[in-house]
Amino acid sequence: MSDILLIGSCEPFSGKSAMVLGIAKKLLQKKKKVRIGKPLATCIELTNLPSMSYEGLIDDDVKFIGSTLNIEEENLISSVGLLDNISAEKRIFNKDLLPGKGFDQIEGLVNDDFEGLNILEAAGSLHEGMIYGLSLPQLARDLDAKVLIVNLWEDCKSVDALLDAKKQLGEKLAGVVLNGVLTQELEKVKNEIIPSLKDLDIEVFGVMPKSPLLRSVTVGELVRRLDAQVICCPEKDQLLVETLSIGAMGVNSAMEFFRRRRNMAVVTGADRTDIQLAALEASTQCLILTGLGDPLSQLIHRAEELEVPILKVELDTLSTVEIIEQAFGHVRIHESIKASYAIQLVQENVNLKRILEKIDFPCNFSDKC
Repeated sequence: MSDILLIGSCEPFSGKSAMVLGIAKKLLQKKKKVRIGKPLATCIELTNLPSMSYEGLIDDDVKFIGSTLNIEEENLISSVGLLDNISAEKRIFNKDLLPGKGFDQIEGLVNDDFEGLNILEAAGSLHEGMIYGLSLPQLARDLDAKVLIVNLWEDCKSVDALLDAKKQLGEKLAGVVLNGVLTQELEKVKNEIIPSLKDLDIEVFGVMPKSPLLRSVTVGELVRRLDAQVICCPEKDQLLVETLSIGAMGVNSAMEFFRRRRNMAVVTGADRTDIQLAALEASTQCLILTGLGDPLSQLIHRAEELEVPILKVELDTLSTVEIIEQAFGHVRIHESIKASYAIQLVQENVNLKRILEKIDFPCNFSDKC
């Protein structure tokens, strides 16, 4: 039987793909063999899915990680189902709520003579995938695999989710990585929280600081979510937006505020040319104009000189801001700069050696890894 590591979370967008990237990269550097996959596909935006057949379906996250790490296609494990409303509805109507064929396929893919580590990324939470018989606790039990939980840390109330995971997974829980910890909270978490969790029989393998870069969203993604008209610089859709600013104050106050921000999306009224021009002279990745009116030609010309996209939306300012705020931290790692940073973040802050020891996978990592 091959070695298996399940990577799960208590809520979506907690950093599972970043963890897959970091662990797989380190193993490949050590000349170990790695296969990666998702039992349930959750991201197929770039995939041409033929009808309702899932044969050979590779989740886009898996494709991106495979491409980034130069993992051979034969070592990308196919998903056996798609986590979407149509598929779930079909299973409910057919009363088809057991693992069945899907689990048999996963078991056949990973329980063989492969001399390496199978890294499987579970769905977004502990319960997600139960309709398919492929939730994280079910996979851990049926595959006899250990689980690494990546948990977003907000405050001490975040421990509730870890205690629930421990209760559901029991001995299958290898340990956890705390992600998204504010810089000013790092020492407290390391010196006070981790020892307390150890007393609760929850081992913490690492603490990763909150990263504006990994939470960032591309201009192209904002265009899609806002259904925006791109007025200029459409080729700059891969620019990364890390912060949001609302241009609703006087121009002098706005200029001072903008100077303190970096990689902004600035939302302002289409009639506020003064704010728009001020934003262009700061660290602005895109201008988003709301309300009636069109931008002046001098604004468009300056934006083109500075290569800053201008977007025009039909929404009001409040709705626009809500959509953008929802996007931060809720997008996939599908950019090479994010992938490189995620790998660095994991390898610098997570004890990979201890994780692999916990699942009895042979490795020759140094104590620092």
